[in-house]
Amino acid sequence: MFIERKIAPRLKKLSTQFPVLGILGPRQSGKTTIVKTLFPSYKYLNLEELDTRRFAGEDPRRFLKALEGEEGVILDEIQRVPDLLSYIQVHVDEWQKPGFFILTGSENILLNHHIGQTLAGRIALVTLLPLSLDELQSASLLPMKMEEVLFRGFYPSLHAKKIDPQEWIQSYIQTYIERDIRNLKQITDLSLFQKFLHLCAGRVGQLLDLTSIGNDCGISAHTVRAWLSLLEATYVIFLLQPHHKNFNKRIIKTPKLYFYDSAIACHLLSIQSPQDLMTHYLRGGLFESMILSDLLKQRFNAGLLPNLYFWRDKSGHEVDCILEHGKGLVPIEIKSSETINSDFFTALTKWNQLAENDASNGYVVYGGKEKQIRSQGIAVSWRDLQSLPILERNLQNP
Repeated sequence: MFIERKIAPRLKKLSTQFPVLGILGPRQSGKTTIVKTLFPSYKYLNLEELDTRRFAGEDPRRFLKALEGEEGVILDEIQRVPDLLSYIQVHVDEWQKPGFFILTGSENILLNHHIGQTLAGRIALVTLLPLSLDELQSASLLPMKMEEVLFRGFYPSLHAKKIDPQEWIQSYIQTYIERDIRNLKQITDLSLFQKFLHLCAGRVGQLLDLTSIGNDCGISAHTVRAWLSLLEATYVIFLLQPHHKNFNKRIIKTPKLYFYDSAIACHLLSIQSPQDLMTHYLRGGLFESMILSDLLKQRFNAGLLPNLYFWRDKSGHEVDCILEHGKGLVPIEIKSSETINSDFFTALTKWNQLAENDASNGYVVYGGKEKQIRSQGIAVSWRDLQSLPILERNLQNP
């Protein structure tokens, strides 16, 4: 079953404007499926295959020369042969064919390092994360219960093929650790790295404390930082940075830790079923993570910078998300409760006062179903996240 992706029109447009289109994102996020669907006449080559990788790595000139007669070519998992990018640059300059090369990669840090040196000005880079809430809803695949969504996550295979999420995620994590992490960095003690992953999941939605994680894992803060960079580079976690505007108050300068996909975090937390989430102590953090990840998906799909932050001062006042658009700032609170409470708007009111913003210029995304417009802000269901007006205005000009 093919699930329509919101980023598809943008990919087609960029392929007519740039000679190279690069699609980055985690493994199994749908990169291969979408490029094969959008460019069916292109020759497809997977650089994970040993013979293909050897050919491309050992004789790149001959490898590329054999592709001259093709309408276009898809090179999957380009990070496996990063030196090939230098040779692609030469062919791009010679052939001058828009959209001839479609590259995909699941390791951001390695790929971007080489792109910066070779294909600058020749490549359009996009990020494809797993399915968004809107994409699931458009395909009539969005579960009714929020706990089911958190537990199942957003990888396309888990919805299109109705696979057991526990079995799939277990296999995904094992493959990820054994292959991707070892490709990026030689980690000799995989069990220690697995412990580190579990510790990160236990801190979802919390301020990042390198020393605490290091002490609990038995590694240095320097190693914690390096391993976090690996998780970021392979699209497992993202760090939400604090907003810089302080309104003459002392603000927290430490980022918060979130997972791109809630199913991976749930698995690492040993959550066995959606029912376990009803009373889990990290239910709120996991819900926050899902909503923030979905906002990132919407912005990436539209070709926008993430521009998401949080705000927290030394007195404990906090807004879960600050969306920066142009000169404007929009505060968004995220609450997993299914019932709207007046307290949900307290932080928004405080922030709007400090920012001298319109009191109604803010949103609460919550675990219920109804939309409510109040004088302190607007409450929006998690199922209707794409309806936030500020996102719609931004999406009109991708």
